[in-house]
Amino acid sequence: MKPLYVVAGPTACGKTAFAVKLAQKTDGEVVSADSMLVYRGMDIGTAKPTLAEREGVPHYMIDVAEPDEAFSAARYAEMAAAEISKIHERGKVPILTGGTGFYINAVVYGNDFNAADGAKVSASAEESEYREYLTQLARDRGAVYLHGLLRDADPDAAASIHPHNIKRVARALSFFRSTGKRISGHNERQRKNTPVYDARFIVLYAAERKIMYNRINERVTGMFEAGLAEEVRGLLDAGYHERLPSMQGIGYKETALYLRGGCTLEQAAETIRLNTRHYAKRQLTWFRHRLPGDAAWVDIANQLNF
Repeated sequence: MKPLYVVAGPTACGKTAFAVKLAQKTDGEVVSADSMLVYRGMDIGTAKPTLAEREGVPHYMIDVAEPDEAFSAARYAEMAAAEISKIHERGKVPILTGGTGFYINAVVYGNDFNAADGAKVSASAEESEYREYLTQLARDRGAVYLHGLLRDADPDAAASIHPHNIKRVARALSFFRSTGKRISGHNERQRKNTPVYDARFIVLYAAERKIMYNRINERVTGMFEAGLAEEVRGLLDAGYHERLPSMQGIGYKETALYLRGGCTLEQAAETIRLNTRHYAKRQLTWFRHRLPGDAAWVDIANQLNF
């Protein structure tokens, strides 16, 4: 199998800087595994690495979709695998880097998003219409209501998906409707797949929680100083309404509320800090339970030597 480095970890733990150093050491190139970095024009709120921060190291799977495009894990996995193949063909080392664990596993294990136990998942207009119906249902009756429907249909999936992640909740419900099977069982079988790469996992984390919280607080402050409110206003003015999945990302929905007059700037910033801390904890939990036992866990409090 061909080699692949995977640099994972929760938000604000320095994955980009680490991956760049690793790429410089190994003659590598970086493939982003972040579900928000795919969107063009969403730079500040996603902490998208600048050209200066990339230090000349090629990065892929960044700015590949418009904010109003439907961008699925299946599409990501296909595009990322193609980029990794090209990197191998150039004789370079691919470094898959990001905090979206679902994307990472989709690439490393070649997850099949089209079938489960031989049951084809519909990609028809009817399927798309049903997901749109579920999304509208969440708007009308609330995300918690939609999540309750999933809890009734697939308790294990509901336990692993945040109630406000409407896109994933709708996908799980449509999977159940199309196949008659639970997506949690499908995902469990996918996790038992054999890796398609010789993957070496490196997970960055902070053993002392205060360090992570401080980094998150500093990042959020820096985002507003860099013009996050102006970025969100520009997106809304361009017609990207706040109900879009991309605009539901942490940092965007809270700032949109502020721009509507629903809260103060400081309240928006504090909510982003709180939501980011919660997200970081969910990421860590996911990585602890889903990554292989030989993954190297690196405390960011320690000096990272190359």
